[in-house]
Amino acid sequence: MTSARLTRFQQSLKEQHIAAAFIQGKENVFYLTGFRTDPHERIVALIVLPDEEPFLIVPGMEKSLVQKAGWTHTILTYSDTDNPWTVLQDTLSRYTFQGDSLWVEKRLLPLERAEHLQYLFGQKTLVDAEPALMKLRTIKSEEEITVLRKAAQLADLGVQIGVEAIAEGRKEIDILAKIEYELTLKGITEMAFQTTVISGANSADPHGKPGNKAIEHGDLVLFDLGVVLDGYCSDITRTVAYGDLSDSLRKVYDTVLEAQLGAISLCKPGTELGALDRKARSIITEAGYGEWFPHRLGHGLGTDVHELPSINETNQDKLQAGMTFTIEPGIYLPNKGGVRIEDDILITEDGHELLTSYPKELQIIK
Repeated sequence: MTSARLTRFQQSLKEQHIAAAFIQGKENVFYLTGFRTDPHERIVALIVLPDEEPFLIVPGMEKSLVQKAGWTHTILTYSDTDNPWTVLQDTLSRYTFQGDSLWVEKRLLPLERAEHLQYLFGQKTLVDAEPALMKLRTIKSEEEITVLRKAAQLADLGVQIGVEAIAEGRKEIDILAKIEYELTLKGITEMAFQTTVISGANSADPHGKPGNKAIEHGDLVLFDLGVVLDGYCSDITRTVAYGDLSDSLRKVYDTVLEAQLGAISLCKPGTELGALDRKARSIITEAGYGEWFPHRLGHGLGTDVHELPSINETNQDKLQAGMTFTIEPGIYLPNKGGVRIEDDILITEDGHELLTSYPKELQIIK
C-alpha cells in the first residue's frame, strides 16, 4: 500500500518539477513508509526524489523498527554523537537535483532545519508539500477504511467504559484512568489526543482539562476521546447526565443533537462542506445559542486526528467518496455546562456511513 502512495507522490514531484521532498511529519512519514514514530528532537525524515529510490534517515536505534514496518529501501542511520546533517550530506552529494524547489512541510519546519536544507540542497526555494500530500491522504482506500472502522469501534468502547464508571463522588481523572487502562488491555498503546472527561461547569470549556472535580448530582459529563490503531485515529464525543437534568440543560442537549443529525443528513458526494457547518449553526442559532457554538463543525480524520478537510462554514470544497471526518457541534454555557456530540463519518458512493455508533439519545445515569 505504501509503495503505491510513494509512486503517486513521486509522480507529483515530476509533474510539478520539484527537485526533491524532505518529509518529517510523523503522520506523513507513516503514510508514505508505514513507519510511525515520535522522534522528539531527533531527525526522522523521508527524502523522496523524482527518479531515484527514496530513503529514510533515522536514529540508529530505530533501524530495526523501520525494517519491521516493511520499509525495503535505503535507511541512513546516525548515533547521538553524530551530526545527522553530515550523514545526510554524504548521501545527497551523490545526486544532481533538477528543479528550483524543494518540498517541505512548512508548518513543521523549524528555522534551524530550513537553513540546513537550504545549504544541502543548493539554495532551493522551499515550497509546501502538504497540499500534495493531503490530496493523497484525504481520500481513503478500502484498507484504510477497514482500520478506521475498527478504531471507531474502540472509541465507542472507550465511551462505554467511561459512562459505566460514573458514580457519585468519583473524580474526572479517575474515570479517565479507567478508560485508558481498559483500552490498554485491548491492545491500544496510543490515544489520538489527551482523553477528556469533564463534568458540571467544567464541561462549558470546549477544551477543558480533566481534574480532581468529583461527579455531582445534576452534572453533565462530557467524554471526548480517540485511539490510534495501526496508525489511524478515531475521535468521539458523548455527553451524558448524572442524575436529574435541568430543563434548560436538556434543551441544550436536544438542540445539539438536532444540529448534529441535521448536518449528518446532508453528508453525500457533491455536498459543499460549508453547507454542513451552516446547517448545524443555523439550528443552534435559531434556538438562541449561536454565540455559544464557538468552533467549526468538524475536521478530517485519518493518520492525524486533525487533518483536511476542515468542516467550516466558508469551505466551498465538495464532499467526495472516501473522505472521513468528524461532525461535532456543541453549545457551552459559562458556569452551567456544555454539550458536544461527535461522530466519525465516511462518505460513500451514494451517501455516508457512521463509523462511531455509541448511542446519542440523552442518557440519564442514576
